[in-house]
Amino acid sequence: MATIDAPSPAPATGTVTRAVIDTFDRYVVPNYRRFPVCLVRGSGSRVWDAEGTEYLDLFPGWGCNLLGHCPEPVVRAVQEQVARLIHVPNTWYMEAQGEWARLLSERSFGGKAFFCNSGTEANEAAIKLVRLRSDGKRYKLISFRGGFHGRTMGSLSATAQPKYHEGLGPMLPGFAYAPHGDLDAVEKLVDDQTGGILVEPILGEGGVVPPPPGFLEGLRRIADAHDLLLVFDEVQCGSGRTGTWFGYQRFGVTPDVLTLAKSLCAGVAGGGMLCRADLAGHLRPGMHAATFGGNPLAAVAGIAAIRMIEEEGLLDHVTAAAAIFRERLEELQERCDAVVAVRVIGMMIGVELSIDGAPVVERALEKRLLVNCTQGRVIRLLPAMTITPAEIHDGCDRLGEAIVETAARAGHG
Repeated sequence: MATIDAPSPAPATGTVTRAVIDTFDRYVVPNYRRFPVCLVRGSGSRVWDAEGTEYLDLFPGWGCNLLGHCPEPVVRAVQEQVARLIHVPNTWYMEAQGEWARLLSERSFGGKAFFCNSGTEANEAAIKLVRLRSDGKRYKLISFRGGFHGRTMGSLSATAQPKYHEGLGPMLPGFAYAPHGDLDAVEKLVDDQTGGILVEPILGEGGVVPPPPGFLEGLRRIADAHDLLLVFDEVQCGSGRTGTWFGYQRFGVTPDVLTLAKSLCAGVAGGGMLCRADLAGHLRPGMHAATFGGNPLAAVAGIAAIRMIEEEGLLDHVTAAAAIFRERLEELQERCDAVVAVRVIGMMIGVELSIDGAPVVERALEKRLLVNCTQGRVIRLLPAMTITPAEIHDGCDRLGEAIVETAARAGHG
């Protein structure tokens, strides 16, 4: 059994943090489980709390800060824009929004963009587009168990995880669920009212799970055979995270509709739906909107993020960084029985455990390391594309210690 060193002191809850927590307790709806840490500053893959403690962040911004905290080109673009124009409605033209759409179109499949503020809004737009294409006659959508598509009622109804439905039923009609990877089940669910298939190319919240071989290709064939729209939810895996501009480009399967958010604007709130140009007209005026969608701040942030990725060669850096993560985490798996699987797809990383992951997250926090647990036993990392080799090794050292020590406590060698 591994020897357990004396635990590091828990992050101090100082006067400032305690006051912030008290304010939250009094005035903020308690719909999040929060760690007793008040973050006040970030740079790259590092953040600092109100007491000045530094943390290494391998899950920056819940995956939104793909370029790290406060990337300089994005900060500069937003600072310059906020002094000129903060917001105007989408009844007017904005140069930056058009340019942003062009850059995304040219890097994807040449379609058109609808802009919003979040992933769930992007998926709502996709759901509406599927239905509007047939004037509501083919309103059904097939999605997959283990997938996650958002918290608003349409996206939630598409999310085939009962735990998210508790107390909120009934779900909206028109959604059918298939086991992830099961093409026969998909075929059986298609009827004359089915209009589309919605899938994450790589399950994110579902545990960083890649598609089984041939699965996405099979969905494309089914969609083509039945005249369905194939919708890829790339809210988590898009915008360069996998080492290609979009996750679908890793698998050679092109969707009809693509949804994006999280890291699209490098931490600034922004989302989007890309669709084939011939489909765009179905989302006609009056049928869908987002008041803040594509606003000047989000647009310049999105443009700056694309340019930074290209100018700094970050897609190639993702490939190199992923190789280091894989080597280090597979070495950990060899020496720690509690690690049952390692999945590395660019800067999407899942470490599946045989033990509960929540204590590992807490132990990592004691080591000033920020990570996430999903599906109960998967430690999920969504590191910044800008992370350095030294930070990867440091993070893997701390995470390895957290897992080994937690496993020893749980009686696993």
